[in-house]
Amino acid sequence: MKITADQKVCIGAGQCVMHAPALFTQDDDTGLVVVLKPEVTSAEDTEAAKMAAWSCPVKAVTVTE
Repeated sequence: MKITADQKVCIGAGQCVMHAPALFTQDDDTGLVVVLKPEVTSAEDTEAAKMAAWSCPVKAVTVTE
C-alpha cells in the first residue's frame, strides 16, 4: 500500500499524525503533513493509514493499493 500527501492541499490539522504517528509527522516550520513511511505492508500500518486518510478534513492524504 502506498501513502501520498499533498502539501498544497494540507491545512495542518494534524489528524493524520494523531491517527498514525508512525506514518506521518508535521513540518516544524509550516505545520504541513510529511509522510514518514510512504509504503506500508503490515495490517496495523495499513489500517492506520486508511484512518489517517479518512480523517483528513481536506483529503490531503491518499492511500492506494
